[in-house]
Amino acid sequence: MIDVIEVSPRDGLQNESVLLPTAAKVELIQRAVAAGARRIEAVSFVRADAVPAMADAEAVMAAVPRSDRVSYIGLVLNRRGFTRAQAAAVDEINVVVPVTETFARRNQNAAAEDLLEMAEQVAADAASIGLPCSVTLAVAFGCPFEGEVDPARVVAFGVRAARAGAVEVAIADTIGVGVPVQVRRLVSDLRAELPQTPLRVHFHNTRNTGYANAMAAVDLGVTRLDASIGGVGGCPFAPNATGNIATEDLVYLLERSGLATGLDMQALVETAGFLGDALGRQVPALLPRAGGFPVVRSASPV
Repeated sequence: MIDVIEVSPRDGLQNESVLLPTAAKVELIQRAVAAGARRIEAVSFVRADAVPAMADAEAVMAAVPRSDRVSYIGLVLNRRGFTRAQAAAVDEINVVVPVTETFARRNQNAAAEDLLEMAEQVAADAASIGLPCSVTLAVAFGCPFEGEVDPARVVAFGVRAARAGAVEVAIADTIGVGVPVQVRRLVSDLRAELPQTPLRVHFHNTRNTGYANAMAAVDLGVTRLDASIGGVGGCPFAPNATGNIATEDLVYLLERSGLATGLDMQALVETAGFLGDALGRQVPALLPRAGGFPVVRSASPV
């Protein structure tokens, strides 16, 4: 079973010019749950002036449907965000740490080492209260300001996060420059150092390599993949960012490859339509336009 983590309510909406009302965000989450999503990155606890789309994080968390079958993830960038996430009763937190110095300073106004130390402290604190904490390593495949990223640096950051208490380490292609050979290298190197820590991958489809990267990770045994309904989203701080890989397109690819996801493809397509209407534009995903595998109908006998 492949665990597709739905990120449209957070990563999907944070880069949109249209700010959806709280009720529309909650409906998006409700629709994702109805489609079978069991882990949903619902909100981020960041400054409202920096990311206006996430200004109502607490209100969204107060209104989402609660169930033992659904885990809501709150993204945090610092200890203040961690405190807010606790108060909002998220089920998990995800701490983002850029692995390059320039991106760290431009995105979070701090040194990469300082952000990693903060993540270590948050992971340890979360572990002490039984709150699962993931650490996402941003720009792991390439940085818009520094170019190529040394895989050894990514691995070193991941090892420190896991040793501090992170229950999951994610590698993110924040600006969509990665290719499968990089995926195979990073996943293999992280597995060698962290054989007991689950890995998660987050791909953007900026240069049309996101789905190839996803399958490269799956071929290496990764079972946790981020995706966004409709393929909407992107990092507000990454130049020329475009959307994430689309949940419905990914589900089609996985299930046609014989891999179960537990997600309802038609419900995802309908949700992509709802999201497109709410945003006032056609979403990037292709499955809503092309449909699933065509049904072959036998010719009627003469």
